[in-house]
Amino acid sequence: MSKYKDKDSGVALVSFNAKWVSWAHTCVAYTAFVSALVVGMSLHFHKIVRNQYYGYPDEWFPSVSATIGDRYPERSFFMVFIAITSGPRFALVALWYLLTARPGKTLPKFVAAMGLFRTLTCGGWTYVTSTDDHDWHDIFMISYLIATIPWTAGCLILSPPNAKAIKYRKYIATAFFTTIIPMVYYFIQHKIHRVAGAYTKYSFFEWSLIFYDVAFDAVTAMDFDTFEIIVKDVNGLSKGLNSPQQSAPILEKKKSKATTGMHNTKFSWSELVDTAADVYHGYVFWSMLTSMGILIWYFPLWHMGISGYEAFVMSTISPVLLGIRPFRALVIRNLRVFHLLSLVGVLAWKVTDPVYRLSAVGFGVSMACLSWAANLSSDSPHEARLEYKLLAWAVGLVLSCAMKFAWRTNNPIWPIMNADNGGHNGLGLGLAVLATLRFTRHAHPTGKASTARTESGSSLLAALGVGGLFFGLHSLLSDTSTMILWVWEGYPVRGPLSVPHGWLTMAAMTGGLCASIFKPRLISTWSMFGGGCIGAALLTLHANWFGYYGALVVAFYLMAISIPLLTAASQKSPAVTFGLGFLIYNFMVLFHVWVVAYAFVPGGPLVREHTDWIMVTTMLLVGAGVFNLTCRNARLRETQRSLSQSRHRKYFMFALTIINTFFLITAYARFPTNDYIPYHEGSRVMTAGIWTIHFSLDNDMWSSEIRIRDLIRELEIDVIGLLESDLQRIIMGNRDTTQILAEELGMYVDYGPGPNKHTWGAALLSKFPIINSTHHLLPSPVGELAPAIHATLDMYGELVDVFVFHSGQEEDPEDRRLQAEYLSKLMGSSSRPSVLLSYLVTKPLIGNYNKYVSKVSGMHDVDPSDWDRWCEYILYKRMQRVGYARVSRSTITDTELQVAKFVIPRGDEEKERVAAMDGDAGARNRRARENEVPRGWRFPSTFRGNGVRGHRYHVFNEPRYYKPL
Repeated sequence: MSKYKDKDSGVALVSFNAKWVSWAHTCVAYTAFVSALVVGMSLHFHKIVRNQYYGYPDEWFPSVSATIGDRYPERSFFMVFIAITSGPRFALVALWYLLTARPGKTLPKFVAAMGLFRTLTCGGWTYVTSTDDHDWHDIFMISYLIATIPWTAGCLILSPPNAKAIKYRKYIATAFFTTIIPMVYYFIQHKIHRVAGAYTKYSFFEWSLIFYDVAFDAVTAMDFDTFEIIVKDVNGLSKGLNSPQQSAPILEKKKSKATTGMHNTKFSWSELVDTAADVYHGYVFWSMLTSMGILIWYFPLWHMGISGYEAFVMSTISPVLLGIRPFRALVIRNLRVFHLLSLVGVLAWKVTDPVYRLSAVGFGVSMACLSWAANLSSDSPHEARLEYKLLAWAVGLVLSCAMKFAWRTNNPIWPIMNADNGGHNGLGLGLAVLATLRFTRHAHPTGKASTARTESGSSLLAALGVGGLFFGLHSLLSDTSTMILWVWEGYPVRGPLSVPHGWLTMAAMTGGLCASIFKPRLISTWSMFGGGCIGAALLTLHANWFGYYGALVVAFYLMAISIPLLTAASQKSPAVTFGLGFLIYNFMVLFHVWVVAYAFVPGGPLVREHTDWIMVTTMLLVGAGVFNLTCRNARLRETQRSLSQSRHRKYFMFALTIINTFFLITAYARFPTNDYIPYHEGSRVMTAGIWTIHFSLDNDMWSSEIRIRDLIRELEIDVIGLLESDLQRIIMGNRDTTQILAEELGMYVDYGPGPNKHTWGAALLSKFPIINSTHHLLPSPVGELAPAIHATLDMYGELVDVFVFHSGQEEDPEDRRLQAEYLSKLMGSSSRPSVLLSYLVTKPLIGNYNKYVSKVSGMHDVDPSDWDRWCEYILYKRMQRVGYARVSRSTITDTELQVAKFVIPRGDEEKERVAAMDGDAGARNRRARENEVPRGWRFPSTFRGNGVRGHRYHVFNEPRYYKPL
């Protein structure tokens, strides 16, 4: 440092190197956190290591928030030093902007804005502690973490040509974002699984993030050493000159490699809007394609067999018409018209008649497939333009997954959605029209026409690859929870959960898409295909985390291979590659249905339960496309990436970042609280229900989850078994009704046997913690598989077993006999209080009923006098049954909702009195009037008389009550 140096203009009072700003920021920031930690550990160790579940010695290291925000004086130490840090922090952001600003460049301004925003939000979560206002503290903290993403990426891209600084930034940034993974893992172990010591491990990773965050900004000292800050007695503007030790071309080359060349591209708001519009247009395509299966499924669902409307699945083969040259020329000259016509599939929500609505969606899908195929074919001579369209299509799939996650596996613009059940169809259609107009205005980047087109590769192999790719993407990656439910095996949790681990699927998809555009030749190799096959095998053959690791490999590989496969397909005849490709995709969709619907379709028994065959066929089809790629690549030279490619890639990477950030914010908002309370805790009452929900598609072909939720809530049901609940297939939209119900009703959930177990589904939702659950596939030598769940719940401190079961069809008596014997023994194996929520397909008091209600099972009928039953039954043992009601279905499904109330016995004396009634049916079934039972035992009066929304107490026209003790 020097004082009073004479300069060319004026007298310098003080001058110092700008790197000291970075060092001051680093030292004071570390002092703020370390001083709070030392003081807190010294004065309040046992208090700050305690969390909501455990204290010392299980937990022995405090979290950041507990250290800096809970107690005096450590909180004061932190606040004082973090306030001092703000000065160097603002100066650091300003200096970074001055260092990186260039004429015509917008990115430095954006990065500076993010740096300023981070500084302000840091003040927010510092001075508004979680004790002061938990919500605002979290809002500031999440905003800070989100802003860290563009700040980090922007600093990497804008880094001056200083190889050492770039290296350190890459290492620290990698360490920062990698640390988030184990941190989230241990937070889940603490919050959901309540593992002792998990919060301490979480805390170490949380502190690591702090140190990495400050260290990343400390690297600016290496860049600021070319700046000198001078204080003069006259106004002036200081300018620093870069004088790197290495030659500028060499350093620029290193920087280009480190930032993938994106620092050379200019920012344009017009191109950003183009990218947003084109991604949304891709999202609309995937929304229509994924909705069509649901609408088709509605008809065989009500016909209980093939209806004829299944023919609409062939709507996708419209690209075969492009084999007619005059028609192909017509489509290419009028692409805007055909893309706009495809939006009829979004407008279809306005059509109330199911047949016409399906017709509208079928037409929309047909036009979408036709126009996209024509678009890709016409753009195929231009490498950059073709890649642009394919990225719009692929990122559109990623956006579709994010939107489905935000809407809990529904899509807000599907034609089964409307304003009443969470749809935003009008807004979606308006945006779709604007996006389509933008997508078809031919204002996209152009590149040199490719010299190698149809002379290399095979149209047939390309078509096989297209068929396998579309089926793999649709069946496995159109919802982030699909493969998670493939590996789900019940409680205790041993694998991923749809929330929050769905983002891992999203991250794998994003990584695969990035690899496809930056390393297309590597992705197209047989070794990568072999890796994809290994992932598919792990997913198919294994459960829990090990199986999910395979799922992540599959997600990465399918997205990675998509751009190279479709690039090759676009350069051949679209009538063959896309027309035949979609035909193969359609056969795979039917194959995918046949393996579970084998009891209702011709030839079904031949492919019964062979999901493994489907996976093998899918990978073989993709392998045919890879073979075509390897032959094609051998004949083509690798071309240098054009500036236009770098430019549009930058925008799509930005779009992927925004989508992933949106996904993470949604995951945080949806994070389960696991603090659920039963409706009548004071009365020790458990209200149980059984309902066949008909795949969450109501009688008028609308999504019914919201109506199901409302009825369950109004009946105050604590434990409910849902049947026909497995929607994780193409024909059902790859949905999961249990996510909506569990989150909005505040319940734990066991999805039951996954979609790869070939059942129609059985799920359990409970206000009480699920201690353990196992899934069973009951004997079904002829007919459809019968799923069952055996769960143990903690009800008011007592362990209670709950069984959820769906029997086989009426047409298969031997299946039902074997299933009755199996389940009877399973229920008899439990000595705990138990309840069966079931679909038995038998008349009361005869046939298989006497196996379910028997000495072997030990179970009793909820009401032996109710003779008007065939499907749904509630059985119980070793509990007091105090109420029973049957509630009409309205138009939600084809089956009523049955509900029963039980009092959980407390203490040995009461348990003995309940057990003594096992042989006394008269005492057990003693009826009572409603005014004779406590209020906590009563059913809501809302459903008396005409009820509400078509729901009322029927059969008996009122609930029945019992007072055995």
